[in-house]
Amino acid sequence: MLSPGLPIDPTVLPAFVLAMVMVELTPGPNMGYLALVAARQGRAAGLLVVAGVTLGLIAYLTVALYGLTETPLRSPAVLNTLRWAGAAYLVWLALDGLTGDSSRVSIPLDRRSASGLFVRGVMANLLNPKAALFYLAVLPGFLRPEVGPLPLQILILGGTHIVISVLVHTTIVLGADGAGRLLPVGRRRTLTVLLAVGLFLSALWLVLTPFDGSLTS
Repeated sequence: MLSPGLPIDPTVLPAFVLAMVMVELTPGPNMGYLALVAARQGRAAGLLVVAGVTLGLIAYLTVALYGLTETPLRSPAVLNTLRWAGAAYLVWLALDGLTGDSSRVSIPLDRRSASGLFVRGVMANLLNPKAALFYLAVLPGFLRPEVGPLPLQILILGGTHIVISVLVHTTIVLGADGAGRLLPVGRRRTLTVLLAVGLFLSALWLVLTPFDGSLTS
C-alpha cells in the first residue's frame, strides 16, 4: 500500500539503492581513472575529478528531467557515437596516466591543473554511454506514474544515485591516495600501469559493445 502524500513509491527505494550501490561498485572507467589520478597526484586531484564526474551525472539527470522519450540520446547512432568517442578518450587518459614519473605532486594544484582535472572528470562521464543508458533504460523501471509527477520521481531517484556515486567515488579516491602514499616508487609505478591497463580494457569493452535499438527501447 502506498503512503499518501509521498511523490514516490517507498517500496521502490530499497531495491533502487541496492541496485545503484552494485552499479557503482562494479569496476568501470570512472573508477579506474579516479584511482589512477589519486594514486599519482593525491587526494585533492582525485576529488576534483569526482566533482567533474558528478557534474556529468547531473547533466544526464537534467536531460532525463526534460523527457526520457524525446531526448536524442535514445538514438542508436548517438549512443554509438558516444561509444567510439568515449573509447578514444579512455585511451588518451590511459596514455596520459602512463607519462611522466611516478612521484606524487607535493605542492598545491594551480588553477590550470585543477581546471584540467575537473574538465577531464566531466568529459569522462559525458562520453560514457553507460551513464546515458542508466537514465534511459534503468531509471524508468523504477518510476511509478500512478504515484506522483514523473519529473519529481526522476529528480529523487537520480539525486539518490548521485549521492551514492559521490560516496563510492570519494572512497575510491581516499583508498588510492593512501596506497599512493604508502607504496614505494617502484610499486607505485606498477599500480599506475595496472590502472592504465584497466582503462585500455574499458576502452576495448566499449568498442566491442555496440548499442543498438534494443538498449534504448
